[in-house]
Amino acid sequence: MSSRRHVNPLYQDPSRLLNHHHDDTPSSSSPPPETDSLLSDSRPAPAPGAPAPVGQEFYPHQRKSLAGIALRAFCLGAAFLTGLLSTALILTMTASPLWRLPFFLAALSLFHFLEFWTTAAFNTPQATVHAFLLTANWPAYAIAHATAFAECLLTNVLFRDSVWAPFGSRPLLMAAGLALVVVGQTVRSMAMITAGESFNHTVQHYKTESHKLVTAGIYAWFRHPSYFGFFWWAIGTQLVMGNVVSLLGYAGVLWFFFSKRIRHEEELLIRFFGDDYVQYRKRVGTLIPFCG
Repeated sequence: MSSRRHVNPLYQDPSRLLNHHHDDTPSSSSPPPETDSLLSDSRPAPAPGAPAPVGQEFYPHQRKSLAGIALRAFCLGAAFLTGLLSTALILTMTASPLWRLPFFLAALSLFHFLEFWTTAAFNTPQATVHAFLLTANWPAYAIAHATAFAECLLTNVLFRDSVWAPFGSRPLLMAAGLALVVVGQTVRSMAMITAGESFNHTVQHYKTESHKLVTAGIYAWFRHPSYFGFFWWAIGTQLVMGNVVSLLGYAGVLWFFFSKRIRHEEELLIRFFGDDYVQYRKRVGTLIPFCG
């Protein structure tokens, strides 16, 4: 009786055994081979509906830091409210002329807040922490305002009988100053709103796609309405405060600054827009004395 031993065909052909153990081609029933995730350069795609990653520029200490913007807005709001309430309390409860100090604080706070707000709302790409203009022309800008505060305080506390002290007590001058503050702030904010993305806090030396020659709205009345607004806003604040020295200083420094800046900026605008700007300049003035 003989028996025949069954031999696995894989052992009869060693090459088939080798191919059997090392065949890298997956079958329809076998799972695909796993890849080493550590060696892969691709990142997993975000799940559908997941928020986009936050850009680096929005992190603290960056140009569009959300924390920095929030802190500045909070401080300006607190300063504005403090100035407004203090002005009202001093006016209603005392006869002191020192209400001018918190008034100036409130006016400054509102100005800087509106600089950022109008930029964020109508020129969003430029809404950085620098759009508040809190450190613009530093430290000269801070020195000018500190001098105005100091002059008002010294005049009304230590030198009330000085020859220039009555300047600050004339109702007509204070009313004119208050009107200039309101008009100046309104015109400047309207200029930024009307220009939109064509507005920039710094002079642009190269024309971009967003630059358009704006001649409608407030620009039909003022050739440089943002400069007009700040110039007369600053003059108005010093009239309200009754400052003689600071009034002359503000007027002289701002006139020199804007006359020089307007000349330089208009050279660039003529290069950008050619005869269109030349004709616009002939039609519309700046309404800043002896500027353009």
